[in-house]
Parts: sequence; C-alpha cells; structure tokens
Amino acid sequence: MSARTFLDTNVVVYAFDRSEPEKRGRAIEILGAAAGSCVVSTQVLQEFYVVVTRKLERPLREDAAEEAVRSLSCLHVAVLDASSVLSAIETSRTSGISLRDALIVQAARQSGCTRLLSEDLQDGRDFGGLVVENPFA
Repeated sequence: MSARTFLDTNVVVYAFDRSEPEKRGRAIEILGAAAGSCVVSTQVLQEFYVVVTRKLERPLREDAAEEAVRSLSCLHVAVLDASSVLSAIETSRTSGISLRDALIVQAARQSGCTRLLSEDLQDGRDFGGLVVENPFA
C-alpha cells in the first residue's frame, strides 16, 4: 500500500484560486500526481465550498463549487465520529494547535496518512508519525 497524504483545505482551494497562479499550479500538480493516495475529510470538503464561494478574489459559482466538491469526493474521504472529536480536543490541548487544525490532524491519523500537506501548520512538525509539509514553501 502506498503512503497516504492528507490535503488540508488550503491546498485544495489553491487548485481553484486564479489569483495565486504559482500556488494554483503546485496544487493542481499535487492533485494530479497523487490523487490515488490523497485523503481529505468532510471538514475539508465543507471548508473548501465556503472558501471558494465566498472568500476568493474571484469566487466560484455555487454550482461550480458543488461540482468541485463532487470531484474531490472521489478521493478517500475521512469522516470523524464523536470519539475522533474527543481525540482532536486532546491533541489541541496538548500540542497548542487550534481545534480546527487538530481535527485535520486526527482525520489524517485516522486515515493512516504519513504526510499532511498544509500551509497553516508548522512545516516539519511531527504528530506521532504524521509529518506536516508545506508544499508551497
């Protein structure tokens, strides 16, 4: 089994953000090269929809954003339950990261990922075998 890579929301958003051409190119490259081993979570899907329809310089139309979420749903999608949320709360408290970020870490761990691609977390930080990498650094 190949190593799984978790994609944080910002990585996926950049694939659709025309105002950031360098990051957009890198994000598209990531999605194309490792699509079979990429993981997202339901949190990433909903955050993606909100960001691309409301926060981009040139937002996507809602129907286009919905279609993008459908496409992203072809990746492995992690779903967290109450126990996972409690584990994320513990991670947040012990590591000093936000609960939002801890939920991303928990979803990645739960999915057997060894890499977490994110612009938001500290590059190189290790969460028990899950290593954060900033693909835009």
